[in-house]
Amino acid sequence: MIRKLLAPLLLLSTFIFTGIATYAQGDLMIMPKRLVFDGTQRSQEINLANTGSDTAVYAISFVNYKMTEKGNFEQVEEPEDGQRFATNFLRYFPRRVSLAPNEAQTIRVQLTRTGNLEQGEYRSHMYFRAVEEQTALGAEEAEESEGISINIKTVFGISIPIIVREGESTTKIDLTEISLNTEGENPKLSLAINRSGNMSVYGNLTATHISPDGTEIEVGVVKGVSVYTPNKKRIFSFELRNADEVDLSSGVLKVSYSEEKGNNLSTTEIKL
Repeated sequence: MIRKLLAPLLLLSTFIFTGIATYAQGDLMIMPKRLVFDGTQRSQEINLANTGSDTAVYAISFVNYKMTEKGNFEQVEEPEDGQRFATNFLRYFPRRVSLAPNEAQTIRVQLTRTGNLEQGEYRSHMYFRAVEEQTALGAEEAEESEGISINIKTVFGISIPIIVREGESTTKIDLTEISLNTEGENPKLSLAINRSGNMSVYGNLTATHISPDGTEIEVGVVKGVSVYTPNKKRIFSFELRNADEVDLSSGVLKVSYSEEKGNNLSTTEIKL
């Protein structure tokens, strides 16, 4: 466990310029935003940082989710057919952290008991839940002597996937059901990402317009699009931000799905 207090400017620089993806929500910043154990590492670290102005306490645990075709997550207690949880093969510490403003701390995640792993992928999500500091007994003052007072407080939480992979990937991707809607303020591209094989995918979607004369202009990109096992299909749509630079009534629209490292997984084209 590593704890350190960072000056605000140093904290910001650390998480922006390291080149490692970060994930922030509320006042908690997490780096990286996902962990993958693929046989090359037995231990990895997650860095947390409190970017707020108050001390924050987080309880850390594992939860399991399934992904819907539209990309939403639903918590499940038992794995669906073809789904495997990673909780039995992971351990981590600490399980609770208290972070002062601009303080950072490292969570160590270790891979264990993997001798009899079957080929394929195992996934669980590490959940960071904000814990409200308890008021000392007798410290509360009742402002109302009559009636009922209800105090509703929001519980903040954020999770990141922890993935364990065993064996070679047999996963393939196919992009289908591509349609272009130009009626809104910004044109919207919709498609289906079809996954087959034994592992999930995580990558970037890119849309490129190719004019009749062969000129190519990138008109849209979305990073960090995933399709988790056991899902075979994900429906996805995104707006084309640079569409005013091209004529979407002519030419070709090329859509590609690539891994973060640049390896192209699938490309398809539609004639406009």
